Amino acid sequence: MSSEEIQETGKETAINGNTPTTDSNSTSSDIKKLGKQTIIYGGSTILSRLLNYLLVPLHTYIFSDASQYGVVGELYAWTSLFMVILTYGMETAFFYFSRDKEIQNKVYSTIVTSLVCTSTLFIIICTCCSGTISSWIQYPDHPEYIVWFSIIIGVDAITSIFFARLRNLERPWRFVFVKITNILVNILCNLFFLLLCPYLLKNNPDSFIATIYNPSIGVGYIFISNLIASIVTLALLLPSFFKVRYEFDFALWKKMFRYALPMLVFGLAGIVNETMDRVLLKNFSVTENPQASVGIYSACYKISILMTIFVQAFKYSAEPFFFKKSKENNPQKAYAEIMTAFVFVCSIIYVGIMLYMDIIQYFVGPEYRVGLPIVPILLMANLFLGIFYNLSIWYKLTAQTKFGAYIAIFGAIITLVLNIVLIPRIDYMGSAWATFFCYLSMMIVSYFWGQKHYYVNYEVKKVIFYIALAAGVYGISVLLTRGLHIETLWARLCVNTMLLLVYISTLFMVNKKRIMQIIRRENR
Repeated sequence: MSSEEIQETGKETAINGNTPTTDSNSTSSDIKKLGKQTIIYGGSTILSRLLNYLLVPLHTYIFSDASQYGVVGELYAWTSLFMVILTYGMETAFFYFSRDKEIQNKVYSTIVTSLVCTSTLFIIICTCCSGTISSWIQYPDHPEYIVWFSIIIGVDAITSIFFARLRNLERPWRFVFVKITNILVNILCNLFFLLLCPYLLKNNPDSFIATIYNPSIGVGYIFISNLIASIVTLALLLPSFFKVRYEFDFALWKKMFRYALPMLVFGLAGIVNETMDRVLLKNFSVTENPQASVGIYSACYKISILMTIFVQAFKYSAEPFFFKKSKENNPQKAYAEIMTAFVFVCSIIYVGIMLYMDIIQYFVGPEYRVGLPIVPILLMANLFLGIFYNLSIWYKLTAQTKFGAYIAIFGAIITLVLNIVLIPRIDYMGSAWATFFCYLSMMIVSYFWGQKHYYVNYEVKKVIFYIALAAGVYGISVLLTRGLHIETLWARLCVNTMLLLVYISTLFMVNKKRIMQIIRRENR
């Protein structure tokens, strides 16, 4: 189906006010297939992220000075920005143009050649100008950070298209193996440099460890560990690099770049929304130690791990699935049901995390727990972001990626304005609320704009019900535990467990008919 045909389908359904009927068995099969891939990606992502996020308590307990961890949060914010620049939307372009099986190899080889050239140039420039760049971002004593991160970013930009190809070929297990290996190497290096080396050096100052470990590097070993992991990942993916016959088609590259350019703008604006609040917090906070505010905010942000993991896992499996599904008759019905199922799961994650915060808080060091009030705000913000990812299929399928850029720019403006206005008044709480209103606004704009260009009959009332009920259950928990002055941990956990069971039971009762239909089909 061409982009013009897709647009016409969207126009017809928008005029009629509904989508044509389709076989419900097919839709259930689609959801099941997507669900399986999401479980594979999600399971691996949950495992790898859990392993990786175990580094957060390690880092926050070792570096009890929040300003030290603030360095990590800020530099990774810059990393996210430059990753978007160096991939320049080619991942989405790969999925879009690879729908034509006759040119799949040409599409892949052209993009790989392009990314290798630009990433290599980036590493060379950053290495040569490391002193100037480190001074510009206010780390003049650490030009080595720039060298390390330029290699990390360059290597990760190249491997991003290798991972995209694995997703497109529906080879999730290979994807899983490489991703988990990356995390394990990173963790082992962190444990080696941050725990084993200091221990050995303390007990035997004259040992060989003194030749490879320098305590003054401190948080720099977090970056070195990441660098080693990125290089190992590239080595694991290189064999597939040599199995392809490479050719660079400049005419095809121009078409892909024109398609991807709005996605680059979208990505840059998205990074402003997702990570640049750390940079803004450092520069606009009026506290005595702005870097500490960055550290607290960065650490508590990561408590939203399960929501972030699920959204990311869903995105990995959904994007190629949505593109392939677009070639079938009436894909809109599947898109609508997938959205409902997505919010169903996310709402349970939200309630589960918030009702067990008494335990989850130990994920970060004691000095960082003052920032816990931002967690419910950021969890809901990330739920809105996940909904936005679902909605974004309309401008990708219709090749109108410029609209994605417009929406992301709109969100970036909200992020910048609210951070600048709120940070001087309420510090990192201002960054949390800016993130919340940014994603809420992007979600709403994308929904109404998308319905005009590519109509999908989403179950809006049900989605709103899930979200409102989740927020309501958390509110009831707060009122009960505080109003009744429930002080003991076990009493609070018992109350919250009952609330969680009531919430899940309510969701399943609302969806009883749909769930029973799926069970009957599975038993046939």
